[in-house]
Amino acid sequence: MRRDCDLLVLGSGAAGLSAALTGARLGLRVVLAEKAAVLGGTSAWSGGWIWCPGNALAAEAGIADPPGAARRYLAAALGPDFDAARVDAFLENAPRMVDFLRDAGLDFESGSRIPDTYGHLPGAGTGGRSVIAAAYDGRRMGALIDLLRPPLRETSFWGMTIQAGADLRAFLTMRRSARSLAHVTMRVGRHLWDLARHGRAMQLRNGQALVARLMVAARDAGVVFLTQAPGQQLLVDAGRVAGAVLDTPDGPVRVRAACGVVLATGGWPHDGARRAAQFPRNDCHATLAVPTAQGDGVRLAEALGAVQARDLASPAALCPVSEVPWPDGRRGVFPHIIERGKPGLIAVLQDGRRFCNEGLGYHDYVTALLRAVPKGAVPQSWLICTRAFQRRYGLGISRPAPVLAGPWIRRGYIKTGDTPEALARACGIDPAGLAATLADWNRHAARGEDPAFGRGNTPYMRLQGDPDVKPNPCVAPIDRGPYYAVRVIPGSFGTFAGLRTDARARVLDGQGAPIPGLYAAGCDMASVMGGHYPAGGINLGPALTFGHVAARDAAGRPDSEDA
Repeated sequence: MRRDCDLLVLGSGAAGLSAALTGARLGLRVVLAEKAAVLGGTSAWSGGWIWCPGNALAAEAGIADPPGAARRYLAAALGPDFDAARVDAFLENAPRMVDFLRDAGLDFESGSRIPDTYGHLPGAGTGGRSVIAAAYDGRRMGALIDLLRPPLRETSFWGMTIQAGADLRAFLTMRRSARSLAHVTMRVGRHLWDLARHGRAMQLRNGQALVARLMVAARDAGVVFLTQAPGQQLLVDAGRVAGAVLDTPDGPVRVRAACGVVLATGGWPHDGARRAAQFPRNDCHATLAVPTAQGDGVRLAEALGAVQARDLASPAALCPVSEVPWPDGRRGVFPHIIERGKPGLIAVLQDGRRFCNEGLGYHDYVTALLRAVPKGAVPQSWLICTRAFQRRYGLGISRPAPVLAGPWIRRGYIKTGDTPEALARACGIDPAGLAATLADWNRHAARGEDPAFGRGNTPYMRLQGDPDVKPNPCVAPIDRGPYYAVRVIPGSFGTFAGLRTDARARVLDGQGAPIPGLYAAGCDMASVMGGHYPAGGINLGPALTFGHVAARDAAGRPDSEDA
């Protein structure tokens, strides 16, 4: 069987959908092929935030971002891994990408209060560099919603996603605010109705909203979606990539693509051989990426002489995670994003001692953990708090009150103890070490201080804290049992170490020359951040941007701003 098109996109996450939508709106006939039975990839499971310095929403909100500030920030944050050509391409094209998507019908909200991770570095932003897709009513998708990947079980509440910011604050404060209680009551009530009426969540937020909006816009622009159609082989004609062979339920399909192929298959987090060779402590690592992200795009390109980047600061976007024991015997993975910055929680190693500032970015937390635990030892840590903390903020997958924590205690996910020593014995932590650490922490926390690691000393950390706690929103005593703990290990959202590309998203061969007709974006492309994590949204921002750039280049309009 054969199909003809202008642009073939492999993969349906943010990068693939951005490329497909851009190509179609520039007049190309676009086929998007996805390995799974649903669309959205890991992007559909993400928080949905997009780092995009210079975006129009910030300007519309009156937020000034001095020219060159974002570049100075990235130069300082990335250090020797700063790739000037690709960074400049990202910073130039990211605002253009957002404008293009808005013209295509996507609505966004501004992260006007979200600061960059490293507030002490020159050029760090204090807000406005992030955007997120506005909440979306899934009923507007019609039958297309059946192709949207459902939310991750571990990061949703009965299948309902909760958006960081005002939505999340309402859930955390509903017992102390009538307005918050009204918001939560409306959200949960509507969700239960949708479950009864439609069998799934229809209030789409976070990555669900982004992917849904991209899917609708791409469909309306004429993109053809093929599911259960992984790429088997790239086709080459006269030295140029001109399509691919897809493995479909109906047999192989040869798709000829006159303008080229965009690889956006989600990187290689489930490629066992690459993980064993490149992941630090791979034997104790749990990824949050979708199971179909197995390195297909990288392998297809390598067969034509492409090269995977192996010199990045980190091969993956790291995140601390806990293993979730479900009643059906399945073990899930939960990312610890929210509670680590809240006051009244610390992280310790097996000796009971702290090893880092718990309010660091999630990537930095895991980096510190891997550095602190000797090789040969299990890289694990425990988040320590009180029952009162868990009831107020939650702890891992255990939600705050009024949701019951008892089931997670009975399954062993939460360890408990009436005293620090009892908790330590339940976790296998040194009792004397934990008792000494808590005593030291409490002595300083009573004054809102953390002389050991400086909790709360940057805008990023203070945003993660609790503004109702004074004088430091990130520091509070841990001095009244019962005490709770959750075991945390290294995890990742996906891989950074993708294919080497140039500033136009063209895949490069071993000599650094572009392979004609072949592009990569998202996790199939080596991270423009060089293996660093300078801000929330640095996965989706470049993914959307370079998907957009790739399609424009394939269409022969690399500098076009036209929709």
